[in-house]
Amino acid sequence: MENTFRALADPTRREILRLLRKGDLTAGEISERFPMTAASVSHHLSILKEAGLVQAERNGRNVHYSLDTTVVQDFLQEAMRMFGSADGR
Repeated sequence: MENTFRALADPTRREILRLLRKGDLTAGEISERFPMTAASVSHHLSILKEAGLVQAERNGRNVHYSLDTTVVQDFLQEAMRMFGSADGR
């Protein structure tokens, strides 16, 4: 869970997750959307992958990233349990 909080703490990583909600993207496609080096984006992707928030699959020379919705849903349920629901329970 600590890795997940660490991964979500950074605005760039949250933006990567927003992009992946719309569909799978290659590392290059993700990198094109940020004003930083490809190595920096790769580092962010590694942290997201380590936290289990994204999955990576090599297809030839490209690595395709996708959102691991199961992990995100589990995290949200755990966070709601930790912080309580909106109705105070």
